[in-house]
Amino acid sequence: MSGTEIEDEDYSPADLLPHPGSAGPAGVQTVEFRVPLTHAGLRLDQVLADLLPGHSRSRLAVFVKDGAVTVDGAVAQPKTKVLGGEAIRARLSPREEDQAFVPQDIALPIIFEDDSVLVIDKPAGLVVHPAAGNWRGTLLNGVLFHHPAAARIPRAGIVHRLDKDTSGVLVVAKTEAAQVALVRQLQARSVSRTYVALVRGLVDNEGTVDAPIGRHPHQRTRMAVLKRGDAGGKPAITHYRVIDRYTYHTLVECRLETGRTHQIRVHMQSIGFPLEGDPLYGGTMTGINPEARDIIRAFGRQALHARRLAFEHPASGKPVQFEAPVPADMRAFIDDMAALP
Repeated sequence: MSGTEIEDEDYSPADLLPHPGSAGPAGVQTVEFRVPLTHAGLRLDQVLADLLPGHSRSRLAVFVKDGAVTVDGAVAQPKTKVLGGEAIRARLSPREEDQAFVPQDIALPIIFEDDSVLVIDKPAGLVVHPAAGNWRGTLLNGVLFHHPAAARIPRAGIVHRLDKDTSGVLVVAKTEAAQVALVRQLQARSVSRTYVALVRGLVDNEGTVDAPIGRHPHQRTRMAVLKRGDAGGKPAITHYRVIDRYTYHTLVECRLETGRTHQIRVHMQSIGFPLEGDPLYGGTMTGINPEARDIIRAFGRQALHARRLAFEHPASGKPVQFEAPVPADMRAFIDDMAALP
């Protein structure tokens, strides 16, 4: 259980990455040393790679290119050869990802909170966990601000996550014991997760998609239904039932047994009913009512909301359930689709 930014993906506990201490503004570290005589005749980039093994060659090359490395007070070039004894001064700024796990004052719509759990109604547009392209401004950063003790918990207590553009209920553990208990429930498939989705096409009543999901063999940013036994495929089960039908669309409720990357989006697309507005799995809008196309483009995301989450409270052992109403933008989108002639 791991992954890319997602729709409802479960986590296993993993240690937070260690981050270097700051020795200057914004974590900049200044390193000064003299070139050993044993390195006479080598290029500067070779010397830096040998004497600063904690940084990759490519990262050191960026420092040199940016003028952050001087030799005897003069800005150096990567291919500059040294004689030995030169004074090197390097200002080493941290990578964005090295400063990802920091508190930020981010609004978290809290549904419930006690000493063990924090239940949040995640808004669409908020990334849950730092990753490439989104190292700051995530729900994790907001959790660290709201609950500083989360810094001592793997992944700041996050046990599952939602896609950036999926809204709804998400639980965060406030203690490591609570996190372990919730992860075990997810692994045992005893956590109940219910979603509302607007799909393209007219769905018949109810059904179950039981099909393994894994990375798409040719498009690495996408997931796909794989054949049983294919490498990388993980078991995935989605139950769905019809809530309402409209001229071109169906409002469905989806219940997850498993938490795979993009599970609902991939499963519903695989049976011919893609989520409306889905940029990855929605397909082309050829043949769609022109008025509907304009409404879909204005909405700008997949129509998916995590409406209900139920689990056994990790401290009391009692069953608890939390709900979040469909957000206003998605409610309006559904109403617009329903009104199409």
